[in-house]
Amino acid sequence: MESFKKYIAEFIGTAVLVVGGCGTAVAINTVSTGHHVSLPSSGTVLVIALAFGLSIVAMAYSIGNVSGCHINPAVSLGMLINGKISAKDFVGYIIAQFLGATAGAAGLWLVFGSNESLGANGYGTGTSALGVGAVGAGIVEVVLTFIFVLAVLGVTSKVENSAVAGVVIALTLVLVHLIGIPFTGTSVNPARSFGPAVLQGGMALRQLYVFIIAPLVGALAAGLVHRFLIKSKD
Repeated sequence: MESFKKYIAEFIGTAVLVVGGCGTAVAINTVSTGHHVSLPSSGTVLVIALAFGLSIVAMAYSIGNVSGCHINPAVSLGMLINGKISAKDFVGYIIAQFLGATAGAAGLWLVFGSNESLGANGYGTGTSALGVGAVGAGIVEVVLTFIFVLAVLGVTSKVENSAVAGVVIALTLVLVHLIGIPFTGTSVNPARSFGPAVLQGGMALRQLYVFIIAPLVGALAAGLVHRFLIKSKD
């Protein structure tokens, strides 16, 4: 029962992240440009980045005491590498996160009345504001996920940080979004990319592999680096 509660919490948290973050991206881009794509200004980037960060704050202090509020397969992978969760819970978390992200994207489809744009990530002309290619997008996602997951592992490694961990994680997510939105829309989260891309289809679905593989590579690197640093300290 306890494990099931964790999975439900991860499902809800990931759905809220997609609704809050991707929903803001779709809404503000539509209002700003009259279209469902493009990032017209630094103000838009800031608002979207804050939306993702604030979604994390809301969930961290809502479900954090239940599941740890990973709501991201990359974070769960980093935690697994560092022995913070079991292999069983890792699988359960991943399934819950992907289902939650898909449910969140479905909610956006229902609200906006269209699946033309659900906040999916992308690269290349027409989907990336900077027109970055697949390789560039992959590098950006690896680096940003490394930064994000390393920060998560670091701030959650000490019990005394528990009161501020949610804020630190949220601000780090805002940071990586500020950097990455013009390149790829910023994923750093395979589930967050999966839900919108699967329901949006087309180019978003064809490019999805980059936003699943690259964040997991970045998370793997962050998990191993953090584990090495902690063992070296000991």
